Amino acid sequence: MLKDLKEVYSNFNSLENEEITLQGWVRNHRKQKEIGFIDFNDGTSFKGAQLVYDNSLSDFDDIQKLHIGSAITVTGKLVKSLREEQLFEIVVKSIKLEGDCPEDYPIQPKRHTREFLREQAYLRPRTNLFSAVFRVRSVAAMAIHEYFQNNGYVYAHTPLITTTDCEGSDQMFKITTLDFDNIPLNKDGKADMTKDLFSKKAYVTGTGQLHGEAFAMAFKKIYTFGPTFRTENSNTKTHANEFWMIEPEIAFCDLEGLMNVEEDMLKYIVNYVLEKCPTEIEFFDKFVEKGLKDKLTKLVNSKFTRITHHEVIDVLKKADVKWEFTPSYEDDIAKEHEKYITEYFNGPVFITNWPKDIKAWYMKVNEDGKTVAAVDLEVPGAGELMGGSQREEDYDKLLKRIEEMEVDKESIDWFCNLRKFGGCYHSGFGMGFERLLIYLTGVENIRDVIPFPRTPGNCEF
Repeated sequence: MLKDLKEVYSNFNSLENEEITLQGWVRNHRKQKEIGFIDFNDGTSFKGAQLVYDNSLSDFDDIQKLHIGSAITVTGKLVKSLREEQLFEIVVKSIKLEGDCPEDYPIQPKRHTREFLREQAYLRPRTNLFSAVFRVRSVAAMAIHEYFQNNGYVYAHTPLITTTDCEGSDQMFKITTLDFDNIPLNKDGKADMTKDLFSKKAYVTGTGQLHGEAFAMAFKKIYTFGPTFRTENSNTKTHANEFWMIEPEIAFCDLEGLMNVEEDMLKYIVNYVLEKCPTEIEFFDKFVEKGLKDKLTKLVNSKFTRITHHEVIDVLKKADVKWEFTPSYEDDIAKEHEKYITEYFNGPVFITNWPKDIKAWYMKVNEDGKTVAAVDLEVPGAGELMGGSQREEDYDKLLKRIEEMEVDKESIDWFCNLRKFGGCYHSGFGMGFERLLIYLTGVENIRDVIPFPRTPGNCEF
């Protein structure tokens, strides 16, 4: 009876004392003269199983030679374990070696540093830490889709190749089919992009927002969820050159309505992960971030504070703290400010109405002419998790902002036209998926929540 560990854990009572067959990998192998123990996992469950065999088996000597990392098929009797820390064990009847593994296999049963495991990214999902991380990644992705699908959103697949410059071309990867060793030049001595595949400059997308807005003007509520690319040469723990973004766009929605969606969505995802991944969360709570489970549970049950940027600066200036970066009404807030604000309000904080000069050209300018209807969500322990805004729906005002900020209008002409063809007030936000995973797992480096990270100087595997 071929089973997998997930099924065995779910149906142990009905399977107890049955003979079952499992297929998976040897995590550890402890050998004694007359008996042996194999730590086994098949990838379907965070929890593994212990295989017990003894010298009554005709191939005892062959089983004793099994290496850590080997792929095996095992048949045996499922019995209740006498040890409190495990539900069951499998008394081996036979083991078939499916794929051997040399003794210099890098993932040995000992504590490895995360830096070492990044160098073994193709093998690290076999460790407990990364098994838990990427299982939570899978579940969190499902939670995102379920939230939006259950609330009537259309999933829009926006292009990865774009000619639209939203984030600034200096932050976007350029793509071309031109021969680097023989680039055709125009009369100005610059690359003749008319000879390129798309006959113009093209980029790998930095956001799906602009195309998402077009779909929101047809479907009312849409979301994108996919890979995003930035050329930012940053080596912080929270930046990568390839990452995933969730970007909803909602027609007939103002800034207050947007914050309602952000809060509701985040609580849904966190609660979903708490319910679906209790074993993984317990593991993170014990070995990665003490108090993680309580932090996540508190978020689900908390009311998010809503405060303006100006009010935040008031709080920071009154604080009895010697800041490394002086709080300013005209500037962004620093990491130290984000941490203080979430501690001050004892929970997540929406910061609204930011200075227009430090925000993007597509955001709606408020009546004061100094701020925009933008919002950042700050969460305890992680800082900024989401950023969004009410978009400028007035065609003339949008053109004025584009001119002020010296944005290339030609590449976004179609986007501006959305304001002319039945436009309406609308809002949207973006959330970096990996930053959410950092928050959910307590694993603080983005390189450790992406399967194969792409960061400056690193494009391995």
